Amino acid sequence: MLSLKPLLPLPHYLLLSLRITTLSSSVVSRHQQHQQRPSEELPNPYDLMKEDPIQVCSDLWVRCFSRPDPHLPFPNLTGFLKKFDLWVLAYQRACAHHTGSFPPKNAIHLPHLRSLLALQRAALSPNYTWGASTHLLLRSPAEPPSTRPISRRKFLALLASAPPPFQDRVLQELLLLLLEPVFEPRFSPRSHAFRPGRSAHTVLRTIRSNFAGYLWFLKADLSAVSDNFSPGVIISCLKKGVSDRKILGLIKSALRQPVRVGSSPADEAVDRLAKKRMKRKMLRKSRKKKVLKEDEPKPDPYWLRAFFGFAPDEAARVPNYGHCRILSPLLVNVCLTELDTWMEDRIARYFRPSKLDSIWTDSIADDCHNPAWPEFVPTSGREKTRRMDCIRYGSHLLIGIRGPREDAVELRKDLIEFCESKYGLRLENSNIEIEHITRGIEFLDHVICRRVMHPTLRYTATGGTIVSEKGVGTLLSVTASLQRCISRFRHLELVKGDKDPEPLPCTPMLYAGQAHTNSQMNKFLETMADWYRYADNRKKVVGFCAYVIRSSLAKLYAARYRLKSRAKVYKIASRDLSHPLRESARNDAPEYSDLLRMGLVDAIEGVQFSHMSLIPSCDYTPFPRNWVPDHERILHEYVRLRDPKFFCELHKSVNRNELRSPQDAISEIVWDYKICGVWSKKSLGIIKEQENDENNTNGDRSFLLKESIAL
Repeated sequence: MLSLKPLLPLPHYLLLSLRITTLSSSVVSRHQQHQQRPSEELPNPYDLMKEDPIQVCSDLWVRCFSRPDPHLPFPNLTGFLKKFDLWVLAYQRACAHHTGSFPPKNAIHLPHLRSLLALQRAALSPNYTWGASTHLLLRSPAEPPSTRPISRRKFLALLASAPPPFQDRVLQELLLLLLEPVFEPRFSPRSHAFRPGRSAHTVLRTIRSNFAGYLWFLKADLSAVSDNFSPGVIISCLKKGVSDRKILGLIKSALRQPVRVGSSPADEAVDRLAKKRMKRKMLRKSRKKKVLKEDEPKPDPYWLRAFFGFAPDEAARVPNYGHCRILSPLLVNVCLTELDTWMEDRIARYFRPSKLDSIWTDSIADDCHNPAWPEFVPTSGREKTRRMDCIRYGSHLLIGIRGPREDAVELRKDLIEFCESKYGLRLENSNIEIEHITRGIEFLDHVICRRVMHPTLRYTATGGTIVSEKGVGTLLSVTASLQRCISRFRHLELVKGDKDPEPLPCTPMLYAGQAHTNSQMNKFLETMADWYRYADNRKKVVGFCAYVIRSSLAKLYAARYRLKSRAKVYKIASRDLSHPLRESARNDAPEYSDLLRMGLVDAIEGVQFSHMSLIPSCDYTPFPRNWVPDHERILHEYVRLRDPKFFCELHKSVNRNELRSPQDAISEIVWDYKICGVWSKKSLGIIKEQENDENNTNGDRSFLLKESIAL
């Protein structure tokens, strides 16, 4: 046992122990090289903070979206690495991830700013070491100091299981701030995962609006390809968008630097499996009340952790490449952009219109024949228009085909060959499923199917006679998977099993009060209702979730207040569990109304959606075909307004149509009044119109006043 008792934080103490035990001379030499430059040589960090980092990032977004050819590689990003304000912003974002709060710029202490400046110097140097746990230049503000002695065996165990260093997170945040605006204009609009302004809801709305009429669907799971991208493939795809050598060198070293086994996510998965195999009795013993430390962030509330358990399989799995971590989702989209481009070319070449079909007869960009009801597609006709469309969410691809099954089989074969030739990885046929629309395709925990309809068609025939006949058509249906919802509840231990959805007591909320428990479950139900917003069976699924939550809480309250059954709980607390239970169960407690009036207890809100009429209906708002997120639309408009030619044409069109902006009218009124000292005729006309409007409104008010007095 070592007798040394340092007063330094744990990483620095690990360094001292490393020097004493002489574990690795190379690590010591690298640390000594970093420590050769004292902090006095570094400039004052406050002198380097001159710009607004948000404005710098905004200018970068505008610059990337205003480029004439976004497919050309971006030339220089090292200049942004030299801006210390961006490093401070990346540090703030990393602190928000570690501590749960976003620190203001003036609250960052000078030692942290100097350490951040040293990290910037190290990142700009030729060799930067990723995953360095023994010679940290910047440590997390939530990292607790350690003053206890440690043995060599424990030191080796801590070194092997050390988490990723905080300084790597800061550098990853900075690279994400720089690379995301560069690659966003290059991405396909059919890609919706890990991108700002896009989510699983935009996928479901796109499917509802654009995937009507497709008979065959290909559901491809590209995880076997995206999880095994080689560093060479990733760098080659990055070079098509960025030509900066420093940025490429940092990402290349992050991909090729070996990752310690103790900090890899594979071990976390093994730990999860081991916890699942433990007995319930051991799990109950391990669930003890934890007292948080001063600088330790609060864990996520129960309702949020429960909702994360409902994440679909397509969104629950996030890729991870070496030391890139939060950069990995962006790198996946960068590499799979080649696949999106290939699919767009196939979609354009596959389109074959038919005059005998009533939809998509002219152009591939045409919508369905009925814009008010875009999902309705007629099925009659001797020949159909052949058409294809696709959408990608992360590494999961969904392709809809209006044509024979042979085309779907050929497309699957070509997709396998493309992945093998482009990425050097071969997909199995089992990873690409071909399913018919009548069987139902499950995607993002929603089932895509169709319903056959027989609408009445009325038209005027020859001679002026009105003919009414029954037509045949299909309506695309997007419904939530109730079976998947039951299985998620089973994993949360709120129901017994998949085939027996009997609710179980909500044991994680055993020691919480009734008001806090109801508020937590209400937030969970609101989030679930928002998640199933675009499902046709929204009322049914949310009603089932409300039933499970309400019954689980009733069983919990029955056990807590010794009421023996759910019926007694409902009798005292009402159907929505909003009435207090302690007042009726214990006669020695004071009146709940008096405590509520004095502010000694919290008001108990009832559990939502206790009746089916309270559950909102499905949102059928039509989704535009060429939809873009709001930030991209604003960027495009801003770029167009910055163009002098477009602005001149816009100004000429306004003058040509005798339109005036409010700014011009106000400026003319002010100019005439200050220079000429009189009101112009135009301004007098405007003022008289306003006075007439006011007189009319005053007359109406006086008439109403007289009528009210008479009554």
